[in-house]
Amino acid sequence: MRIAVTIFLTDETIAPTRLARELEARRFAGLYLPEHTHIPVERVTPYPAGGELPREYGRTLDPFVALGQAAAVTEDLGLGTGITLAAQHDPIDLAKQVATLDHLSGGRLTLGLGYGWNVEEAADHGVTWRTRRELVRDRVHLMRALWSEEPVAYDGEFGSVRASLAYPKPVQKPRGPVIGPRTLVGGAAGPKLFAHIAEYADGWLPIGGRGLGESLPVLRSVWADAGRDPAALQVVPYAVLPSPGKLAHYAELGIEEVVLQLPAAGEAEVLEVLDTYAAFL
Repeated sequence: MRIAVTIFLTDETIAPTRLARELEARRFAGLYLPEHTHIPVERVTPYPAGGELPREYGRTLDPFVALGQAAAVTEDLGLGTGITLAAQHDPIDLAKQVATLDHLSGGRLTLGLGYGWNVEEAADHGVTWRTRRELVRDRVHLMRALWSEEPVAYDGEFGSVRASLAYPKPVQKPRGPVIGPRTLVGGAAGPKLFAHIAEYADGWLPIGGRGLGESLPVLRSVWADAGRDPAALQVVPYAVLPSPGKLAHYAELGIEEVVLQLPAAGEAEVLEVLDTYAAFL
């Protein structure tokens, strides 16, 4: 099983270059970074985990800039977003960022996509909350028009783009309906999420991995009904606090990669936790 990590990198934590070098030296599979553009102080939306929102949420580094630094100091380390809030981006700009990072890293990017939980943050980007899932879907299709080998126009419900010259292209070749880098969608199990995964993604990025024994057969059924190759489905439990029993359970389910949660802390604390996690490699 491949073991990757995620961390809220901020202006107060270990630097991305230092962390990336240490991860590659220890042979971890990858580094995934979350995204929040800003956290409005006057919030109505409760923190999903309960209690006060942790300090790091309002201090996160831009994931694409930080992953670009990580790419520049490593050779093999996987690079991922966990997750990109695609509804909060201009899709033409985002397509360029994604393709550039994937190109410069030699195809090491995993694009983790999600719909978000902070209503106020999304509203400041002009996002209508009830249609955010459809908006993300539309933006994925628009980006894929720009990533196609030949110029292709796209006219969707929320946006459009003319047939265009748009380089660089993502490294990975098209597979099934998917164009672009490896794409995983985050979110809670449900019919709408699973339908979107089967339509435009390579798999699922479930936070914590709880309930996978019940959810995986449902996703696999939806995936197969969409005509997707059963062997191609990828499920990557995300932000996991590991134990030998938990990882063994994932392996029994056929999971080949898991992303462990690091603390949003300084260099000494993060490296100490990395040494603990290295026992699972």
